[in-house]
Amino acid sequence: MNLRIGIILLMSCWNFLHLSAERVNMAVAGANTKGMVLNTELINSTISRLSKAGGGTLFFPSGTYLTGSIHLKSNITLDLEAGAILRFSDNFDDYLPYVETRYEGVMLKSFQPLIYAVDAENITIKGEGTLDGQGKKWWDECFKVSKVMKETNGDRSKMNKYQLLFETTNDMKMLAAETNEDWHNTLNQRFFRPPFIQPIRCKRVCIEGVKIVNSPFWTVNPEFCDNVLVDGVTIINVPSPNTDGIDPESCSNVRINNCHISVGDDCVAIKSGRDFQGRKLNVPCENITITNCTMLSGHGLSIGSEMSGSVRKVVISNCTFEGTDRGIRIKSTRGRGGVVEDVCVNNVVMKNISGEVILLSLAYSKMPEEPKSERTPVFHSFYFSGIVADQVQRPIVIDGLKESPITDVVLNNIFIRNSQEKSSFRNCKNVVLRDVSVNGKEIPFVE
Repeated sequence: MNLRIGIILLMSCWNFLHLSAERVNMAVAGANTKGMVLNTELINSTISRLSKAGGGTLFFPSGTYLTGSIHLKSNITLDLEAGAILRFSDNFDDYLPYVETRYEGVMLKSFQPLIYAVDAENITIKGEGTLDGQGKKWWDECFKVSKVMKETNGDRSKMNKYQLLFETTNDMKMLAAETNEDWHNTLNQRFFRPPFIQPIRCKRVCIEGVKIVNSPFWTVNPEFCDNVLVDGVTIINVPSPNTDGIDPESCSNVRINNCHISVGDDCVAIKSGRDFQGRKLNVPCENITITNCTMLSGHGLSIGSEMSGSVRKVVISNCTFEGTDRGIRIKSTRGRGGVVEDVCVNNVVMKNISGEVILLSLAYSKMPEEPKSERTPVFHSFYFSGIVADQVQRPIVIDGLKESPITDVVLNNIFIRNSQEKSSFRNCKNVVLRDVSVNGKEIPFVE
């Protein structure tokens, strides 16, 4: 009896706390709803106050709310009503000072992400509203910086203030030493656009229902997080450079469901860090499920190439691809190290694919040959089944390394029509093909 009473009291306390968590109507709280005045200070001070009190919700009714970087804290929800737009400033100064972030698999200090959280838990972004990153100014500056640095051979006198700030804020020698030469051209540009949503070392992250447009860089990019749900989200970033849709890096227990993605790079990419730094941190991306998603413009669904902390236990199912550059692309290169293993893909439909339906490649960046070592990436244990594709350039390409063949691949019940080229298999072992048909002919395994 005492135990039952105790349980009832605990449940009553939890329900009281849950129901008493404050819900702040941001328009009533004084936020400008016309998109003309920055609301950054009000939003972040409200988050801090609610989090200190145990948590709460910032509710954005219909209207346009201009803001700089939003810093989420534990037990905080952003709830956007239909018709509500969180519009992020395109003034780069609104994302200073530089903070800890991860860019293309490298930990460094750069612009604050548009929505940022560190070491938090129970954070949610939900609703029927829109998050607008106003990315074009960032995209244009990226192109400009790349052009100027190339034309001037990295002349410091031609750098903008953000490049110079990056140089003084970061240990450039260490970043160069911890990454391979295939990334040094990016490093030398010293201008790193912020991701849209980047929680770092967070637990229980939920992004649900919202529409996200015009990201400056990668859109949903959790880092070192556990228990991540992205459900029913629409991401539109076209045309734009390197604006991946959903990129979990070094995360565990991730569910990506019912999403609609059209972007300027990978629609979804699973990653775990780059080169020596990624191997040193050694945090894999694992226990990932991706289901019931549609992917349009972009490179399709990728694993890598930044996978130095390893990727394992991935299930991709019930997805459609229409007009992507590729279908499923699993990629790495010499110098990364790490292992990709235990990947299952089933029940997928593709059409108008300008590259490969399935690509497994360990020669992504054409790094020079080197002896096998901890720098050598390893791919093994893949299962592909129930794939239908029409109007494609190449059906299946498996391209391993002489020192590290791709092994243990099953291709089952795959039907491809109107392929312009043949399949290719190099440096691979234990590849099984069952009922794999390309242009009406069943293909055997050829090494």
